[in-house]
Amino acid sequence: MPAETQNCFPVTDAAAFLLGTWEAGRTLVDAAGSRQGTFTGTTTFTPDDAGRLSWVETGTVSWQDFRGPAFREYLLEAGTVPSSLRVLFPDRRPFHDLDLSTGSCTAEHWCSPDAYRIRFTVRTPDVIEYSWDVHGPAKDQLLTTVLRRRASPALPHEL
Repeated sequence: MPAETQNCFPVTDAAAFLLGTWEAGRTLVDAAGSRQGTFTGTTTFTPDDAGRLSWVETGTVSWQDFRGPAFREYLLEAGTVPSSLRVLFPDRRPFHDLDLSTGSCTAEHWCSPDAYRIRFTVRTPDVIEYSWDVHGPAKDQLLTTVLRRRASPALPHEL
């Protein structure tokens, strides 16, 4: 078994798997300037009227002397098989493909003048790790995120 698929949780239906609210924690490392930061917040995957998933991240970023609100948004549309999705920017430009059939996926994205290497790993049904390794003349960063599924609130007990 390839190393990248060890300790992974295979996903047969990516959209159904991601659906819901996840606690998000991220470390941000800028290798060029030896700076580090964090992001904490939530990531939600919700269906939209066009049959896609809306991926919305909100929280607080701490980066050097700055601490404040942060927001990020993507769209996910069906891929070629149920285990895959296409990740799009809000304006529908393609970002990368995401196939979780083995529980691990790597992708690349060129964002002139830098290159993004993206790695997703589904550790358990409730934990996803992903990283963006960004290199180029403008950036030299590693952003590592852990998503933990938020437990659904318990339904009131009926007597």
